[in-house]
Amino acid sequence: MTIYRNKAGLNTATLGLMFISGCFATMAFDFWGQVVSPALGFANLSPHGLAKSLFGALGLPNGDFAGYFMHFYLVGLIGYPVGWLFIFKPLWDRVIGTGLHWFVPAAVYGFGLWVFAIGGITAIAGLPFFLNFTGITWVALVGHVLYGIVMVAVMVWLTRSKV
Repeated sequence: MTIYRNKAGLNTATLGLMFISGCFATMAFDFWGQVVSPALGFANLSPHGLAKSLFGALGLPNGDFAGYFMHFYLVGLIGYPVGWLFIFKPLWDRVIGTGLHWFVPAAVYGFGLWVFAIGGITAIAGLPFFLNFTGITWVALVGHVLYGIVMVAVMVWLTRSKV
C-alpha cells in the first residue's frame, strides 16, 4: 500500500502532508518524552539539547532557539518525513515489498531514527555512544518508534480518500 507516497515528487500537497504528519508525530514524541515518561518515573527527553550539542560541536550558534528550531522544524517537520517518503519507504517497498500493514515499516523506520539520532548524532555531537544506554536512551527509543508510527498513521489517514 503506497497511498502515502507521492510519486510525482515534492509539491505543495506533499509538503502539506509532510508538515501535518510531522507536526503530529513531533507532538506525540514530545508528549511522550516530556510529559508521560517523567510522570511514570522514567527519563525526561530534551531533544533540543541534542541539537544544541550538535551545533556546538560544529562551531555553530547553539542557543535554545537553534535547538528547538532544529528539533521541531528541520527534523520533525522536514527531515524525518522526507526520509520516510523519499528514502526509507521506496527502499522498503523494493526490498521487502508492500504486503505488510503500514504499521510494521513505520515502527522499523522509527527504530532506525533512534539508531540515527541516539547512536549517530550523539557521537558527532561529542556525547557518549547511545548516551551510555541510560534511561534516556530507552525513552528515546519509544519516542522515535512512536514518532514513526504517528507520522505514517497521519499520512495514511490524510490520503485515505485517494485510494
